[in-house]
Amino acid sequence: MGNVRLIARLDIKGPNLIKGIHLEGLRVMGDPQQFAQRYYEAGADELLYIDIVASLYGRNNLTDIVRRTARDIFIPLTVGGGVRSADDVKTLLRAGADKVAINTAAVARPELIREVARRFGSQCMVLSIEAKEVRPGKWEAFTDNGRERTGLDAVEWAQRGVDLGVGEILVTSVDREGTRKGFDCKLIRAIAETVPVPVIASGGMGTCAHLVDVVQEGKADAVAMADALHYSRFTFADMRSAAREARIPVRQA
Repeated sequence: MGNVRLIARLDIKGPNLIKGIHLEGLRVMGDPQQFAQRYYEAGADELLYIDIVASLYGRNNLTDIVRRTARDIFIPLTVGGGVRSADDVKTLLRAGADKVAINTAAVARPELIREVARRFGSQCMVLSIEAKEVRPGKWEAFTDNGRERTGLDAVEWAQRGVDLGVGEILVTSVDREGTRKGFDCKLIRAIAETVPVPVIASGGMGTCAHLVDVVQEGKADAVAMADALHYSRFTFADMRSAAREARIPVRQA
């Protein structure tokens, strides 16, 4: 097992970093670039920017933020929200992104995944899945920030994404997002045991123990957190210490 990556997630609306619960009830936190710089200096392995309203307007507004961030931050940067075409991916990669996460447009036209993977490489094509539990042990993929049903089984959609060329999967539990109750380990494990690519768990982290749980029980390869960082509930040093105590490999900060 390689090092488990600790990823700072920053959800963006317009020029602001925001945070909500179940991807709703959004609260403005401040300047995303200041938070990104803080997390970089604190030891984040990667940053994840998501434009949470981009799908509503059919465009991604993060190009300038990504360009400014890439000047001062030297860890991998994944960007998602409103990415509709391979040209959109090209624009974000040129601005400084290392990977691009796609959800709504991939559901609407799965062939987009293959186009992006062939043009830029699978390593930069991240499939973003927003999942809700619809019955015990079954999750449906949603789009538009967890608002729109797709009718797609989340696990089957992850498998199809890999077949089309996805190099990584970001799985956000809408049920757990912002609740601080812990990750949906069953959801993460169902996908992680089905696909041969890394799975990022997102949604629900409230304690360092939740990190240990989602890696040991959920088989996550990486963990993305937002609320816990934005409200300074614990630090990257705390997470690394908890991981090492549980014999989970993490990067030396």
